[in-house]
Amino acid sequence: MRKGVFILGYLFLGFGLFAQSGSNIWKTLAKVEIKTKFDENLQFDIEYPTFSEEVKALDGKEITISGFMMPLDELRGENYFVISLLPFNNCFFCGGAGPETVMEVFSKKEIDFTEKKIKVKGKLTINPSDPMRLMYILKGAVLVK
Repeated sequence: MRKGVFILGYLFLGFGLFAQSGSNIWKTLAKVEIKTKFDENLQFDIEYPTFSEEVKALDGKEITISGFMMPLDELRGENYFVISLLPFNNCFFCGGAGPETVMEVFSKKEIDFTEKKIKVKGKLTINPSDPMRLMYILKGAVLVK
């Protein structure tokens, strides 16, 4: 795993998720530059995103995104999980991809874990500065059938 990843990434090591690529929203979210800066408080390098104008335009907007979920029951419950673009062996948490391929999801109602591809809709928040969170957060999400 690369040194200096978002701290939240460390919490997810050992969890897996299979996802398929092809969604245009994931392509847009990939338009981000990652810069490493030394954090005086944490005493190690942290990666911070610099978002493209296309990504910034999505901040605060409702989006629909598909992928496969990673439940985090032990952390927050079934209305909080991570959705990812890539399969387990290539996912961000396994060191095979960048942080732009995962997103925290806070759903309005509990969504039962499934290994099947899901689609969720909610309000996107971009996170340029909090290394304790992923850089993409979807709030008020609902399952789209």
